[in-house]
Amino acid sequence: MEFLTIQNLCKTYGKGENQVKALDNVSFTVPKGQMTAVIGPSGSGKSTLLHILGGVDRPTSGKVFLDGQDIYAQNNNDLAVFRRRQVGLIYQFYNLIPVLTAEENITLPMIMDGRKPDKEHLNKMLDLMGLKDRRDHLPSQLSGGQQQRVSIGRALFTSPAVILADEPTGNLDSKNSSEILALLKQSNKDFNQTMIIITHDESIALQCDRIITISDGKIASDEINNHS
Repeated sequence: MEFLTIQNLCKTYGKGENQVKALDNVSFTVPKGQMTAVIGPSGSGKSTLLHILGGVDRPTSGKVFLDGQDIYAQNNNDLAVFRRRQVGLIYQFYNLIPVLTAEENITLPMIMDGRKPDKEHLNKMLDLMGLKDRRDHLPSQLSGGQQQRVSIGRALFTSPAVILADEPTGNLDSKNSSEILALLKQSNKDFNQTMIIITHDESIALQCDRIITISDGKIASDEINNHS
């Protein structure tokens, strides 16, 4: 079953001579549980695509369906709830709140949604992320790899429908990059978590189930990876 459906997605910025077409009639589907890499040069439209899939930036035209729901048929308030509950975002530079502990950063989206975090679930997540002994540490007291683990824990904690990762290892050394990728793959396997990962790192792309290449706002290639 196709879990995520993208239909004729276009995104333009500016007008007239200054108009830039970031996405040009992009269409593809993603089955539930698939781990998909999106690659392409800088300025190709990768991040724009990710932001539209996550409900962060509305498309100029086209549609995005997640589990049968047309996400841009919603008003802005409903879209904000959708983002909190259905999308887990992982960024290159972590985007942690500096005055909150690792535990508080992980549980923040659920608290903002007016829900009480389950302690048992939190302990399991901290254990999975290797952060049990760092739960009370502030971001400034954590290494880059540990901060990214907090970011991943935060994305996974609400059990979202889809995880969207924008260069999740782009700010890390090779050892931490390998560990973060292993965590993402483990989460994909354990929770049947649908993931889309934007990356410049070919070694990461080659470990995903599928590789979509974007060039000049269009899909240049879309291949199932038999070596993941």
